[in-house]
Amino acid sequence: MALDLSKQEFLALCDGATRLAASWLDGLDARSIAPAVTGTGVERLFGGPAPEQGVGAEAVLARLADVAGASRAQNGRFLGYVLGSGEPSGAAADLLASVLNQNVTAWRSAPAGVAIEKTVVGWLAAAIGCPGFTGSLTGGGSPANLMALAMAREARWPSNERGVAPGAVVYASEEVHMSIPKAVALLGIGREHLRLVPTDASFCMRPDALARAMEDDVRAGRTPVAVVATAGTVATGAVDPLDAVADVASRHGAWLHVDGAYGALASLAAPALLAGLARADSLSLDAHKWLYQPVDCGCLLFRDPSAARRAFSHSGDYVRSLTADPVESFAFFEESMELSRRFRALRLWTSIQLHGLAAFREAIGRDLAHARALAARVEREPRLELLAPVELSAVCFRVRGGADGDARNEAILRRVNGRGRVYLSNAKLRGAFALRACFVNHRTTDADVDAVVDEVLRAAEGA
Repeated sequence: MALDLSKQEFLALCDGATRLAASWLDGLDARSIAPAVTGTGVERLFGGPAPEQGVGAEAVLARLADVAGASRAQNGRFLGYVLGSGEPSGAAADLLASVLNQNVTAWRSAPAGVAIEKTVVGWLAAAIGCPGFTGSLTGGGSPANLMALAMAREARWPSNERGVAPGAVVYASEEVHMSIPKAVALLGIGREHLRLVPTDASFCMRPDALARAMEDDVRAGRTPVAVVATAGTVATGAVDPLDAVADVASRHGAWLHVDGAYGALASLAAPALLAGLARADSLSLDAHKWLYQPVDCGCLLFRDPSAARRAFSHSGDYVRSLTADPVESFAFFEESMELSRRFRALRLWTSIQLHGLAAFREAIGRDLAHARALAARVEREPRLELLAPVELSAVCFRVRGGADGDARNEAILRRVNGRGRVYLSNAKLRGAFALRACFVNHRTTDADVDAVVDEVLRAAEGA
C-alpha cells in the first residue's frame, strides 16, 4: 500500500524525530524562550498549497526542525500562563498511542485503553483526597467544566428533552475562569443568569455574598442550580473557601462544582490548601498543568456516575453493547459528550509508572516554594510591589513609579519577553496591570527564580 511504511522506513523516520526531540531537550535551557519569528514569517514558512506528491522523509524531517525552531522553549524560566512543562516520558508513550490508534470510547473498541484510563482516573481521585470519585480524561478544564455544568443542569433543572426553561441560576466568583461563562451560554442557561459573586482582599469568593445572592434569587422565584467554586484562580491562584461555599450550596440544594484545573493537584503536596475539595459533586483538574504532562490531558471527576449518564447517555443501536458483563459493556460515551477519544491516559500512566507519585509531589512542592521565594524577593526589592497574596504558585507584581504605571509595566513585559531569557504573562487586578509568574514547571531552579527579578529590573531601566 502506498501509505504504508516499511519497518526500516518507519524506524528511520522515528529515529530522526527522536533525535530532533532529544536535541531540543538537551539545549532547552540555553534557548531563547521567544523564537525569532514574526506572524507573517511563520505563515510563509508553513503555508502554501498542499504538495500533490510526497517530498520524502529527509525533507519532512527538515521541516520538523523548522517547526521546533519556530516554537517557544519551555525551559525553567517559562512562567507564563498555567501550562505544565511537558515531562518527556509522556511523549514516548504518545508515539505508541498514535501507532495503536485506539478509540477509547468503549471497552470493546479499546480494552487496554479503557482499563488504563479508568485506573488513571482512580489514581487522580485518590491523590487529591476524593477516593471513590470516577470520571474521564478530557481535552482540558474547559470541556471538563462544560460537562460538569451539563450534569448539574440535568440533576437540578432537567432540560435535555424540552429545552432550558427560565429560572435556572449559576453562581461563581468574579475571578472565575472564562470557560464558565462560555459553558453557561452553551448550555442555554444564559450569561445573564450567571451571578458573579464578589471576592475578598485575597481574591477568594465571599460565602456571605454568595448566600445573599442565592437568597435573593430564591425570593424572586428562581432556582439555584449550581455553584462553581475555584481552586486556583487563573490570575492569582486564589482558592475559594471550599467548605464554607459547600455549606451555602448545600442549604439551597445546588450542585457544587469545583474548577480545580489549576490548583486541585496541589493537594499532592499541600492538602490543607484544598480542604473541602471532597465535598464537590464534580471537579475539574488538568494533568497538563501540575502533573507536567504534554497537552492535552484534563480530567473531570464526579461523585455519582448516574448523574453523568443522565446528562450524556443517548446512543444509537449501532453502538449497543452485546454483552452484559459490567467491565466489557462499559462505554465512556455514556458518561461524556465525546465519542471519538484519544488514548490520553497512556502518557500519564507511563509517567506515573516511571517516576512514582512521590516525584510529582516533590516537584509540586518545589513550585510552591519557588512562588513563595519570588514573592519574598519582590517584597524585599523597593522598586517592586506585590499585588496579591501567594496562595498557590502564581505571583502577581509590578514595577513601582512612572506617570502611567500600567503602560510602563506593559512595556516592561514586552521587553522581558522579547529578550527571551524569561517569559511572563500578565493579569489585571482591581484595575491594575500586573506582571505574572506562574510556577507549574518541573525544570525551574532557584537561579531561574532570581532571574525573574533581574530581568524585570533590567527591562525597567529603559521603560
